Amino acid sequence: MLAETICSAVSAAGLGIAAVTAYRKRFMAAARITAYALVPVGLVMTGVVEWLTGIVFNPTVWIGFGLLGLAWLILATTRAVERRSLGGAGGPAKKAKAGPSPEAVAPAASKPSLGTPTPAPAPADDFSDIEAILKKHGI
Repeated sequence: MLAETICSAVSAAGLGIAAVTAYRKRFMAAARITAYALVPVGLVMTGVVEWLTGIVFNPTVWIGFGLLGLAWLILATTRAVERRSLGGAGGPAKKAKAGPSPEAVAPAASKPSLGTPTPAPAPADDFSDIEAILKKHGI
């Protein structure tokens, strides 16, 4: 009952402000204010306000919302823990490999990578390439 009275008072005040705005020849603003002022009365007439007040002042509803929040929190926590664990008990066990398989091939290799890799040639001690770059830039 109190909520309906408050909504009616808000609508009446809004319609008064719309009338003053229309008197000042600002008809578009007055039409907008009128539209906003009619919303609370429309909510009261459709029963939305009564339904909302029944939810707000009912402790059973709040306990239900609390249980829904708790359920969501448990689900979110378990998903986060599941994602963080690597090869947890719930997932399939992964086999540890002893070494590279004979079929393993490097991504850009032209032949299979078998055995020990050949060492890369040691860099030359001369700075001919650096000298060429410096000469190119006039230094």
